Amino acid sequence: MYETWAGKRSYWLLISFKMVSILFARSDSNYNKLKGVDVYDKTRDARNYPGKTPIVAHPPCRAWGRLRWSAKPEPGEKDLAIWAVGQIRKNGGVLEHPEASQLWKELNLPFGEQIDQYGGFTLSVDQFWFGHRARKRTWLYIVGIKPSEVPPYPLKFDAITHTVLTNMRRKRAWYKPKPEITKAEREHTPPAFAEWLVSLARLCSRQ
Repeated sequence: MYETWAGKRSYWLLISFKMVSILFARSDSNYNKLKGVDVYDKTRDARNYPGKTPIVAHPPCRAWGRLRWSAKPEPGEKDLAIWAVGQIRKNGGVLEHPEASQLWKELNLPFGEQIDQYGGFTLSVDQFWFGHRARKRTWLYIVGIKPSEVPPYPLKFDAITHTVLTNMRRKRAWYKPKPEITKAEREHTPPAFAEWLVSLARLCSRQ
C-alpha cells in the first residue's frame, strides 16, 4: 500500500515540475512570471524549440481568423501555426487559436467528440472565464491526454463589460459599443488562463 502511494506521489511530483515550453509568446507575456516554463518570444524564435518538452503554443492567428481578409501577415507567418501543430503532435501539449480559425479546416483538425490519429481533440473555452474583460472564445487543440483528463476550469456568467471591436462595427451608426479593450490586452493571455494552460500541458508529455 505504501509503495503504491509512494509511486503515485513520485509521479505527481514529476508532473508538477515538468518543464513546459511556451511558443510564440509576447516579450512581456504573463508566462514570464510563472515557474517551470521556457518562454520563446519573437526574439528567441519558437522555431528554435528543440523538442522533448510539452508545449503551449500561441502561433500568429491573423492569417487564420475571421478578419483574415484584411490581415497583412509577414512572409511565412501563416505557416507557423501548421508547424506548431506538428510539434504538439510529436511532443504533446496545446495550441490556442481564436474560435473559427481556418487552421482547423486546413488541417482537418478534430471537432466535437472527434479524436484524431494522434490522440488529439479540440476544446472550446472562453478567455472571459479566466479573467479577460471581453468575450474571447478560443479553440484549443490538445494532444497527450484524454478529454476526461483535462484539468478543471472555471465557468463565468457575469455580465461582460468590454468588447473587442471591429472597424465594421464602428461604421454602424446604431451600434453603441461597450468600452474597447487595448491592443495589448487583446494579445495578452490572462494570468489565470496562462497558469491553466501550463498545468494542462504538463499532463500532455509524450516523451
